[in-house]
Amino acid sequence: MADKDKWRFTMTPTRYVLLVLSLVGVLLMVYRLASGLGSATNLNDQWPWGMWIGFDVLTGVALAGGGYSTALLVHVLGIKKFTPIARSAMLTSLIGYLLVMAGLFMDIGRWFNFWRPFVSWGYHSVLFEVFWCVSLYTLVQLLEFGEVATEKVQKGWHKLFKKALPALLIIGVLLPTLHQSSLGSLYVIEVGKLHPLWWSMMLPVFFLMSSFFVGPAMVTVETMLGARAHGHKPDISVLQSLIKVSGYLMLVYLVLKVVDLSYRGATSLVFMGNLEGNMFLLEMVLGIIIPIVICFTPNLRSSVGGLVTFGVLVVAGVIINRMNVVFTGMADFMGGSYFPSAIEWLVSIGLIAIGVLGYLFIVENFNILPNHKHDQAPNLNNSINTSTSSIELSN
Repeated sequence: MADKDKWRFTMTPTRYVLLVLSLVGVLLMVYRLASGLGSATNLNDQWPWGMWIGFDVLTGVALAGGGYSTALLVHVLGIKKFTPIARSAMLTSLIGYLLVMAGLFMDIGRWFNFWRPFVSWGYHSVLFEVFWCVSLYTLVQLLEFGEVATEKVQKGWHKLFKKALPALLIIGVLLPTLHQSSLGSLYVIEVGKLHPLWWSMMLPVFFLMSSFFVGPAMVTVETMLGARAHGHKPDISVLQSLIKVSGYLMLVYLVLKVVDLSYRGATSLVFMGNLEGNMFLLEMVLGIIIPIVICFTPNLRSSVGGLVTFGVLVVAGVIINRMNVVFTGMADFMGGSYFPSAIEWLVSIGLIAIGVLGYLFIVENFNILPNHKHDQAPNLNNSINTSTSSIELSN
């Protein structure tokens, strides 16, 4: 076997820590499945949805949107300048969706009935549509990765995967538009329960738009961190063009938000000085307005610091938005209190650690990053932690 076909995964102190966290997470997941939600989580009758749904699923799905947004730009719209970052974006998206599926499985009360939506056609349910779309899209992404995997293993299948790739990419762009918007529809039916700053008939549109514009931001952060960790220089001009895609869509998003608040008479709620108003301002200023300023200020957009700041702020803004919808906006109606248990935290951290290790292994053994072949040794001394941060953001 040629050296380039050998498998490698050099263990470092950081990776040993990630391995321990992964094992702890797996053991606690087994415990949760054996003992039930009651003993493993702090969920209660007032708060049936907690960290695993709010962060691991709703936020994870949004942050994993870099795959379909990049695929749309590169393979459907034919913007070839973004080709160098396409594989990395799609890999991170695949790992993100696999972790989303794991988080969703952890939150099923009677997990042994997970198969029922495949045979019980509750097509009137928004959750049914979300379940099927997320499941199918994860399968499609696995098949898309087959084109990459068969460059090294089962090479005889490579031509078949390459021929099937265009159709898979089209399906892979359509499916996320359905479940990303449907996640917003889950909260449209919470009229009178979700705080007026976030409840809107436009929620499906807002969820879809934010999942798209956070994609290029995630890709920018991942590309910069991956370049530093693996010792190659990213194409700054590509990233500058990429964040402008986010910037223009964020402008439309901001205008729609303002018009929607004004139309519903909720504008005054923004400046009341209470928790809800302050969290809404934080979400909009930190995650929308400041990134727009960075994006359309040439001196800021052209610097590495500006690109990273843009990406981090947009990602943080989407995380805050989803947490506001799930927790801040529902707190008054739900009553009671909820804070994730230690097991909930450790399971989520364990899932992230598994994703990081998976990402590092694949990048070291397959052609994912531009100018970084899998037969090249990774620059392990150049901050493995940066790669860790890259995957953590996408979950």
